[in-house]
Amino acid sequence: MAEDGYKVKLNVYDLSNGLARQLSTSFLGKPIEAIWHTGVVVYGNEYFFGGGIQSTPAGSTPYGRPMRVVDLGVTHIPREMFEDYLREIAPRYTAETYRLLTHNCNNFSNEVAQFLVGSGIPEYILNLPSEVMSSPMGPLLMPMIQNLESTLRNNAAPQATQFVPTPASVSVPPPAPAPEKAATAAPSSAAAKSEEPAPAAAAEKVSKEAAAPAPAADPLGSARGKVQEEVMREFAAIMASGTLRASEAAALAMRRVMERHGDGATMQQG
Repeated sequence: MAEDGYKVKLNVYDLSNGLARQLSTSFLGKPIEAIWHTGVVVYGNEYFFGGGIQSTPAGSTPYGRPMRVVDLGVTHIPREMFEDYLREIAPRYTAETYRLLTHNCNNFSNEVAQFLVGSGIPEYILNLPSEVMSSPMGPLLMPMIQNLESTLRNNAAPQATQFVPTPASVSVPPPAPAPEKAATAAPSSAAAKSEEPAPAAAAEKVSKEAAAPAPAADPLGSARGKVQEEVMREFAAIMASGTLRASEAAALAMRRVMERHGDGATMQQG
């Protein structure tokens, strides 16, 4: 009943499916519990930011079962008024305005919770970006994050400026920057090798093989370009399939590369 109010809950998901907890220490240099995604559940629906403002019947989002459910309180705001509010803020929540660190699904949930119940979502969820960026790997991730955001803004399909209470998939062509980057990265490496005299190259190879521990001494230096390039390729391939929204594709791309590098780090340590 409206006079009794409507319960408001926060569904909390781990986009890494446990990989963040397992691999974050080796990948980032500090433990991270999860890669958080959240949605606000009220009026029988779940509302979330995924390329635009989306809603689905509660329990039917593409994120599966939530890792936890947080009780945010009770609202007396009618559903019609709430959805008018969503239409009003929709221009601020599009693919073009999405920022992985400062304007993401969790920032949307926080704003919506404040509108509905007068208080936001848990701080540990909102603080995740600062935790990641304060890690040893954080500064190396920044160029990759900027490239992902640029790709999303330049290649994502235009979003409607009105709230639409049904999920909408985003289908876009593969982003151009990734193949160009791959095409320029490989020749630069090949050119460096071709300019080097053969005897010197052979001597360098023998020297590197003799000093096997040397590459492991600075894993972040060599990982920087590789991680960024791999994530961009994964992101392009996922978006080309047209099955996921851009924000989900970015998270999945990061998860896949994170898993590969985490496995590599585990093998080196073993």
